Amino acid sequence: EIINAVRDTIEETPPELVADIMDQGIVLAGGGALLLGMDVRLSAETKMPVRIADDPLTCVVRGTGIILDEVEALEKMLVPETYQRPLR
Repeated sequence: EIINAVRDTIEETPPELVADIMDQGIVLAGGGALLLGMDVRLSAETKMPVRIADDPLTCVVRGTGIILDEVEALEKMLVPETYQRPLR
């Protein structure tokens, strides 16, 4: 299901962002990143480079903490709701 979710997400992603992902690759985080061979299989299935984040179990929490310390910077990056695509 993880592979299908990634595929679905890529299909819904604007082409200019997919180009960046193809260049920079996919970074796996969380417990799923620790599944044996997940990075290799996902790379084979998507034809994109895949790597595992440093300390995948805590990197999302640490990143959230960093951005919460810089809420004003986050607000500048957010897209106003009126410009967001509706969910499926």
